[in-house]
Amino acid sequence: MPVGSGATLPGWLTGAGAPVDADLLAGALADTGNTGRPGTVTNIPIAGRRPRSVVAVGVGDATLPDLRSYVGVAVRRAQTLAEHGARRLVLPLDDAAAPAGAEEVRAAVEAALLAGYRFRDTSRPHPPRLVTVTVVAADAGDPAVTAAARAGEVTGRAVAWARDLVNTPSNTKDPAWLAEQAVDRLAGLPHVTVTVLGPDELRAGGFGGVLAVGGGSASPPRVVVASYRHPSAGSAHPVLVGKGITFDTGGISIKPTSGMREMKTDMAGGAAVLAAVDAAARLELPVAVSAVVPAAENAVSGSSYRPADVVRHVGGRTTEVLNTDAEGRMVLADGLAHARLSLGATVLVDVATLTGAMKVALGTRTAGLFSTTDGLADALRTAAGHAGEPVWRMPLAEEHADLLESTVADANNAPGNPGGSTAALFLRPFAGDLPWAHLDVAGPARAGSDDAEVVKGGTGFGARTLLRWLEAGAPVDPVPVEREPAVAVAGRRASPG
Repeated sequence: MPVGSGATLPGWLTGAGAPVDADLLAGALADTGNTGRPGTVTNIPIAGRRPRSVVAVGVGDATLPDLRSYVGVAVRRAQTLAEHGARRLVLPLDDAAAPAGAEEVRAAVEAALLAGYRFRDTSRPHPPRLVTVTVVAADAGDPAVTAAARAGEVTGRAVAWARDLVNTPSNTKDPAWLAEQAVDRLAGLPHVTVTVLGPDELRAGGFGGVLAVGGGSASPPRVVVASYRHPSAGSAHPVLVGKGITFDTGGISIKPTSGMREMKTDMAGGAAVLAAVDAAARLELPVAVSAVVPAAENAVSGSSYRPADVVRHVGGRTTEVLNTDAEGRMVLADGLAHARLSLGATVLVDVATLTGAMKVALGTRTAGLFSTTDGLADALRTAAGHAGEPVWRMPLAEEHADLLESTVADANNAPGNPGGSTAALFLRPFAGDLPWAHLDVAGPARAGSDDAEVVKGGTGFGARTLLRWLEAGAPVDPVPVEREPAVAVAGRRASPG
């Protein structure tokens, strides 16, 4: 049950016919110091009736972040109780202020699915889990609320798939495996086609960056193109490009061991864009959208690409390699150019665990957003706000562009600090004149602990933001701001703002 700020209980727990004695609940909250602060928990056993256990969880002011925290805490506590016999969680959403609406129900369903997510590969049987989670809302009969619940379920399952892809260890997850997973899940959906480019097609298509990065591995690279086009879609064709490095040793510029331990998650951007297309197709959004995932393993061998190599990308632009550990931008460059030149993209968004610099700048919960147009940046920030995935716009500062200069190629791949900005500047030419945005998710793509609907490991960050943007029609143009009419003041004209 939700406990609001000041230990406020919802009306259905305090009125006539309440399922549990309100005085008992209020006393238990007071005894445990539960004042409704988000994340606080009080366990209350109820003797002689069902439910046998009430879990009172703080929901604070019932904002969407507070609600996600409430659901996440409740689900995780209930999963613990499932190991001792509990099988069903009833999750009321209505609080003392107002019934839950469509946005609250969607957020709750997403959070219930994602907070209970676990990835295991053990020799022991998995512990018992909840059989059902029932989300209860007073307005559940409203068609908008029903549709929101459906959207939340589809979104949660798509993000869980992305997490599975990210968390799978790299002795299983090579580029061919990643391509197979995309085909198996997406190819059977209505209006979806999946194309996988192998080494021969990559050579014919000029994917020099992908071939260079993947050249040192015994597992050859792939490029996955998953396209969804609804029959009523218009002419707009956003293309989402996701970094798909299935493991990153750093190549010849090898990482220290500590830097490699999480590198199975270096394809989180690719997982996010595939999940966004998956959800868009299952929700039958009236849009056309494609995901491009250049997948490669950056390994060390006699055939690895080297510092001082010059690589030619799709479209002919060349890169001087200064650091083989700056491999993500090498494969994204090919993906962006291919989307622009061969897929008829009208707008480009890429997602990548690209730079450690972004973790230094923004921490581990916020993604960096770079964009060539204000309208696209604003639309993605709005979508991220609805999705509960924090982003912060970063500058594409021209003052750093000269750091990319090379005497032997069009650019170098390791221009130095500020690392997040120079990486984005490296990618920008491959988008040409199209509106383009770059999400650097190096921080939030993986989590070190549970928090709200986020669980330790791969998070699927970015998929919900992209889906919300697609649901809004993938807007690119700035939203016009309506200004108040000028008013006359003491004989002079004054205009607000």
